[in-house]
Amino acid sequence: MMIDINDIKNGMTVIIDGNLYQIVEFLHVKPGKGAAFMKTKLKNLRTNSTLEKTFNTNIKIEKANITKKTMQYLYNAGGVYYFMDMQSYEQVELNEETISEEVKYLKENLEVELVYFGSELIGLNLPEKIDYKVTYTTDAVKGNTSSSAQKDAQLENGLTIKVPLFINENDEIIISTKDGKYVSRK
Repeated sequence: MMIDINDIKNGMTVIIDGNLYQIVEFLHVKPGKGAAFMKTKLKNLRTNSTLEKTFNTNIKIEKANITKKTMQYLYNAGGVYYFMDMQSYEQVELNEETISEEVKYLKENLEVELVYFGSELIGLNLPEKIDYKVTYTTDAVKGNTSSSAQKDAQLENGLTIKVPLFINENDEIIISTKDGKYVSRK
């Protein structure tokens, strides 16, 4: 389906020159002289590389037909990650290269959305926030009480992040998958 370049939105998936891209950001520019144009930042969904491209505002681009399926993460073995459809119990596997950015947030039984282009599996979408159990953290240093004081904490999936001083081992915390930062205590 062809859409006008002026109708694009962040997160939309399009086909440009035979490649599958997700629109990361865009800016409509109308200079004092000359025609308006659209500056875009695109992420190639097959290679995970980013591309900045400028388009005239009078062109049409092809919108990709993307489907999403909710699945549960099971386990990984040798760089292959296994997911299960909760209705049919069918298992799907993804290579670490395909989901290299998302791997650090995976934990057993986490529900994620697998993204398909036709029958091709191209990646996964994580929930915006995920809760984890803190397995190890250092003690707060007495006297270190500035408002933004933080310490390292290791989570149940092996990820190490900065948390406020009041977080202890075995606490349940919520992490943002957008930037990998502490959000709140559960």
